[in-house]
Amino acid sequence: MSVQNISKQIITEFVFRGFDTVQRPLVVGIVLLILYILIMFSNLATIYFIVMDKRLHQPMFLFVCNLAFVDLIYCTSACPTMIGILVAGYKTISYVPCLVQMFFVIAGAVMEMFAISIMAVDRFVAIAIPLRYHSILTNFRCVLIIIALWLLSSAFTAWLASTVIPLEICYSNLKYMFCDYPTVARATCVNPEPYFDKGSIFTGVLCLGTLIFIFLSYIKIGIVVGRMSSKSDKKKALNTCVSHLVVIICYYAPLFVRIVLTRIGVVLTLDERNGLMIGSVLGPSLINPFMYCFRTKEIRNKIFKFVKKN
Repeated sequence: MSVQNISKQIITEFVFRGFDTVQRPLVVGIVLLILYILIMFSNLATIYFIVMDKRLHQPMFLFVCNLAFVDLIYCTSACPTMIGILVAGYKTISYVPCLVQMFFVIAGAVMEMFAISIMAVDRFVAIAIPLRYHSILTNFRCVLIIIALWLLSSAFTAWLASTVIPLEICYSNLKYMFCDYPTVARATCVNPEPYFDKGSIFTGVLCLGTLIFIFLSYIKIGIVVGRMSSKSDKKKALNTCVSHLVVIICYYAPLFVRIVLTRIGVVLTLDERNGLMIGSVLGPSLINPFMYCFRTKEIRNKIFKFVKKN
């Protein structure tokens, strides 16, 4: 039997140390629990209203539904572990569940970028060529696009995860609050810096690539809106983009600070890193459904009718 296999049998579980410095873990845990319940309820409600109302079976709402599903996966990949640490004091996780959690954390982060990017295309087509919107973005094509993005996200995730899975494990204490790529890399016997760089390059390329894609879409949208003669048409076009722009900022801002800036010399304390990690997971998942539910007339009216009826 190889040394690698022996090491993996010796270290069968990890211990999270990311919240060891938290002054009031129970209070923080209850806050996270409330936010998690709110995220689950709001995203499930978004999916329910879109699926149950045939009038909402349109490209834009299919993409909103996909984003809500991504948020459920992304948030659930990390939140139960953090809540368990803070509320119940359960700080351990077995080796295999840790790798599974790492896979879903990476997949959720990648798919969040893809979901936000494809929604920029939807806004571009709706504003730039509205008369051809339903012929270009049919429901069937939208479903195919969503499936293709999930497959691509899974492929990227499998590749990145495969770079650390074969490595020998030497450390059982994990510095952060859940299993992601840097956390697992730090627990191996090798120098983790090359793997940190690999993860940063991977995230940076996806982050920059999707941001450029979104930026180019909005440049074209801006040109089209600028050519509109009616102020009401301009206002209507811009209002349709506000929700998406807020979602972009909420997701990319903490990601950019945590992944990109820290690799070029910005020093963050452990608490600051943990705060950014929590914010990058909880922030978009919490804000997305409220932005689309309460700023989208069709879903907002559906919610009001449901509440009034019940």
